Amino acid sequence: MTPGIGGSDAQTELAQLTNMTQQVKPIKLAEYQQRIALACNQMQLLGWDAMYIHAGTNLNYFTGTNWYPSERLVGALLTVDGILQYIAPYFEIGTLEGYMQVAGEVQGWQEHESPYWLLSQCCQQQGVKTLGLDESMPYFMVAALQQADSELTLVNGQVVSQFCRSRKSAAEIELLQIAKHMTLEVHKAAARILRVGISTAEVTAFIHQAHKAVGAPQGSYFCIVLFGEDTAFPHGVKSPKSLADDDMVLIDTGCEVEKYKSDITRSYVFGEITDRHRVIWQAEKMAQAAAFEAAQLGQACEVVDQAARSYLATQGFGPDYQTPGLPHRTGHGVGMDIHEGPYLVRGDKTQLDVGMCFSNEPMLCVPGEFGVRLEDHFYMTANGPKWFTEPSHSIDDPFALGY
Repeated sequence: MTPGIGGSDAQTELAQLTNMTQQVKPIKLAEYQQRIALACNQMQLLGWDAMYIHAGTNLNYFTGTNWYPSERLVGALLTVDGILQYIAPYFEIGTLEGYMQVAGEVQGWQEHESPYWLLSQCCQQQGVKTLGLDESMPYFMVAALQQADSELTLVNGQVVSQFCRSRKSAAEIELLQIAKHMTLEVHKAAARILRVGISTAEVTAFIHQAHKAVGAPQGSYFCIVLFGEDTAFPHGVKSPKSLADDDMVLIDTGCEVEKYKSDITRSYVFGEITDRHRVIWQAEKMAQAAAFEAAQLGQACEVVDQAARSYLATQGFGPDYQTPGLPHRTGHGVGMDIHEGPYLVRGDKTQLDVGMCFSNEPMLCVPGEFGVRLEDHFYMTANGPKWFTEPSHSIDDPFALGY
């Protein structure tokens, strides 16, 4: 059996895990204020008068206000000169104020009133002509705002929100680093509980508890566990099989630390490693390395995707999105959302900049046989890319145990 795979049980492994969040430092008020200032600067450059920040990740990112989006309009209007006004139902104002990190006046609307008319009135009072709209707003809200004020010029707010959110601060990178270290330890523990006949549901439940044990209160943010031929399907199958001898194993999971996400995948063999396993696994590892090397400051995001895809083509896979080969993008941005822009994919010409964080996962799928996904994340420094977690060592020693 491969080192670190099998030989233990869930109870033993859970008992050995310890809380890893002692060094966690929440984002401070000063950083929220810096984010708002950066957004205002970008709006000024674009000629916008304001942006509407909707409940959800963007509202949390810019103001520290944690509010789940629903059919009721809750959010904040931020003008180019830094005036912040919240909009919420009257009956929620007290609750909303309790969640605020960045204070601001709250404009309330009663249940029978139109919040879109209220937002348009706030815009008129502030002289807003061009308004950036949060990219997460549902269409019915956008349509209602257009009907409430046909004079407003509405533009895609993602231009500003992605610019700000994609360039992580040192504090954000530290939170991401902690989350990823936690998930890697959970991966190691999960590999040790594997046995013939274990179900994907049992492994998923263990990973959820293990994430709690290392300090993630909500457990796993998500979890994909696949065995054998099922590993050729990137996001799984309807009825996953139980583990058998000599199966490829694919586990993709993550947790959340102060709203910042981890997302790591490991693939390895439970049992005898065949020559076919080795060829596919090594090609995946080299494609991941090619993508990492291509991630240089000033290069377009799509260059990273092309590097992985081009390497795989030299090994007889693909071309493009054909399988056997890489059927999806090479990676995605990550932060407060598990998937956020920009993306490592053809057509994304965003230039790599300091602070950007990405997954690197050019999965190699061989339908009818198995798939291999090795996923680690990196961030851009002034000297180029840096791994959050070191890539899997080898198919014979995936967790670099050295024996």
